[in-house]
Amino acid sequence: MAEKQLSEYVTLVSSDGFEFRILRSAACIAKTVQKALDPAYGFKEDQENKMTLSNINGVVLEKVCEYLYYNQKYAKAKDVPDPDIPPELCLELLIAADYLQC
Repeated sequence: MAEKQLSEYVTLVSSDGFEFRILRSAACIAKTVQKALDPAYGFKEDQENKMTLSNINGVVLEKVCEYLYYNQKYAKAKDVPDPDIPPELCLELLIAADYLQC
């Protein structure tokens, strides 16, 4: 049986219905997303290339997506600039990062 070709992009959906289409390689930096999209586990998220995050709103998920790309971009860099994080989102981002394991 031939292996399924993994999609280059996946869609993360916030609790308020906003959809963010990002590179699978960036999305899988978050261990929770990586496990949900792993074909070995057989979750529907892998089959649909879409993961709904019912406890993360659109504003926070947008910042999470920005962070995932930021993390991917600077993974091997030595002088990394600070990311732009609005103070009013810090607590929600911390909770989302804990849930997503990123």
